[in-house]
Amino acid sequence: MSDSFWKNRNAFVTGATGFVGAHVARALVERGARVVCLQRDSVRANSLDLFGLRGKGDIVNGSVEDYGLMERVLTEYEIEAVFHLAAQAIVGAANRSPLSTFEANIRGTYSLLEACRRAETVKRVVVASSDKAYGSHDRLPYDEDHPLLGLFPYDASKACADIIARSYAHTYGSPVAVSRFANIYGPGDMNLSRIIPGAIVSALRDEPPIIRSDGTPVREFVYVDDVARGYLLLAEKIEELRGEAFNFGAGERQSMLDLVNRVIRLAGKEGRLEPRVMLQRKIEREIDAQYLSADKAEARLGWRAEVSLDEGLKRAIEWYRAHLDQVQ
Repeated sequence: MSDSFWKNRNAFVTGATGFVGAHVARALVERGARVVCLQRDSVRANSLDLFGLRGKGDIVNGSVEDYGLMERVLTEYEIEAVFHLAAQAIVGAANRSPLSTFEANIRGTYSLLEACRRAETVKRVVVASSDKAYGSHDRLPYDEDHPLLGLFPYDASKACADIIARSYAHTYGSPVAVSRFANIYGPGDMNLSRIIPGAIVSALRDEPPIIRSDGTPVREFVYVDDVARGYLLLAEKIEELRGEAFNFGAGERQSMLDLVNRVIRLAGKEGRLEPRVMLQRKIEREIDAQYLSADKAEARLGWRAEVSLDEGLKRAIEWYRAHLDQVQ
């Protein structure tokens, strides 16, 4: 990846106040891009502000579902590269409120893609899917040829967005590629319902971290700096990759119980804290194991994760320690 590639290019990041979007925006700013960020809600503790990025780009207020706004932003700012990360990303919230999840994740995706199709300046679009789009499979790890079998609201919405994005590439020749990342963690994630930030903050506050399952599900984790680098690489090489999907994972697979115990140890609280396992048996809808093969990303993009789980957790713990008063 060449840092000079992004110098003075106009990039639009949806979901930029969120955890991953803010890291992508920061990576672009650091490489000299002119960044436009979409902000739906003005929340007090958001990642864009925590990283001091608000004054380093343009902020547009509104929703990705607003087709007219998307068309105006792409035209007025002469956007070349689009990173579509806006989504309702919390699985529990999706189960409670499927309609708002479908509106944001599905309608938002096709509204933006149609605006991109009509915008003369847009040359590269990366759409964020997820490993959750695959649903449950007996054969592991998932590769890009696994069918998308997501059945629950969040999973299904990401599968739909994934297929719609690739449809635009194959039908209209739109310069679109899709990312499917494993579970992302690192500094700046303000959603404490996620296992890693929740466990870190609890440990730093000398409270027992909560596991909202029986602790046995196995998941894969990838550090957010590796994620941002993957997004930029995918956008840079879009001409040869349009219409394709890429898995990004670090090979760091852990059961929820082992993961939380690792957080406790790295936070220096081993022997003083024990996880609170909320359930004594598996949740009926919980997938036992989800993890990815990133062989295609390595072969085609030259991407592989550089930050180990221990190193990433140490970095995250130090960040939350320094910002604990800002975490709700």
